[in-house]
Amino acid sequence: MKKKVYFKTFGCRTNLYDSQVMMSSLQEYEITENEDEADAIVINSCTVTNGADTHVRSYISHVEKHNSKAKLFLTGCGAHTKGESLLKENRIHGVFGQSEKQKIDKLLKKEQPFYEPGDLNHIDDMVVDEFVGKSRAFIKIQEGCNFRCSYCIIPYVRGDARSMDETRILEQIRRLASNGFGEFILTGTNVGSYGQDTKTSLAKLMKRMSQIRGVRRIRLGSVEPIQISDEFKEILDEPWMEKHMHIALQHTSPKMLKLMNRRNVYKQDRELFEFLADKGYAIGTDFITGHPGESEELWREAMLNAAELPLTHIHAFTYSKRDGTPSATMKPEVNGRVAKERLHELQDLIDAKNLAFREKFRGELDVLIESYKEGAYHGLDQHFNKIVVESDEDLLGNWITINDYEVKKEYNYARV
Repeated sequence: MKKKVYFKTFGCRTNLYDSQVMMSSLQEYEITENEDEADAIVINSCTVTNGADTHVRSYISHVEKHNSKAKLFLTGCGAHTKGESLLKENRIHGVFGQSEKQKIDKLLKKEQPFYEPGDLNHIDDMVVDEFVGKSRAFIKIQEGCNFRCSYCIIPYVRGDARSMDETRILEQIRRLASNGFGEFILTGTNVGSYGQDTKTSLAKLMKRMSQIRGVRRIRLGSVEPIQISDEFKEILDEPWMEKHMHIALQHTSPKMLKLMNRRNVYKQDRELFEFLADKGYAIGTDFITGHPGESEELWREAMLNAAELPLTHIHAFTYSKRDGTPSATMKPEVNGRVAKERLHELQDLIDAKNLAFREKFRGELDVLIESYKEGAYHGLDQHFNKIVVESDEDLLGNWITINDYEVKKEYNYARV
């Protein structure tokens, strides 16, 4: 009887993809979705903030209490920053980097504790043709980042930007489409840099993807404003493009953007966002509050600028000091309570903008139903807005078009 392995994934869509690569590479173990019965647990970790590290440690403590027989293995970005210390504390049995994930069978069988950080120049060559428990497919198209934002540790744990082989990406999409997947989410450390090292582009890749039978909707992970090229703008009206773009700003105060060593410029960001909004796009962004140097005056400027932008979604988080980054030594620091207050103020602003967007739209919604919980189906529409659907039919995994729905504060609701 095969031993059972459970995968616990923290962080971004890239980690979700990496977990699927490990699941697809397993030969000698059985995947379980019940952590209590697992003989081995693979923790695919995130280290983008101190909070992310804390979540991983808390999870390890949880497993130690509830399933002490399971061997714990750590991979992901946290393997490079916290792996050695957790290994020395005997909290985990083994640590391995992202480049080692296709050796998962061999690693899980190791009797002695080990630390194998791997190669930060590695490029995946695995073709994943199934996603366990998912109705949408995550496609990793690149790895690493050439940006050096002053607060960010990710380039140090993921390496420089490098693109996956286009032939393998398209082969993966063909297989997944033939297995019934219709929505594809392109992910990576810095998605918009795809093709810069291989003399192609993100727009060209997406056009080729769209020609594959069964591909219905293509969605992007986060891209940088300067990566929305004229060539990319030419595909914005294509029917397979999700009408939602997530474009990382991180701040809207010009002085703060300089402190953060960002490449975007607020005035140009605003012009780009207004262009996308005129095309009918919902627009999300990343934003850090409480970065060193963020005075009350600069924060008020940032909020005024954010109020001007046609934003509908926000991924905001308070600044988290990462040792070894330039921001870690910057002064003056911002009080953590103030940073949280600013985060909530910004979140409230964007929540109100999202509600206004949904109330104004009132067109038909193209929805992929992803889950069933608490007596209703849940899905996302073309604007990446949540919809809750009640129905007597089994809608799980289906695409449905909804014309009659009610706009509620936190989501849309329909009965079909």
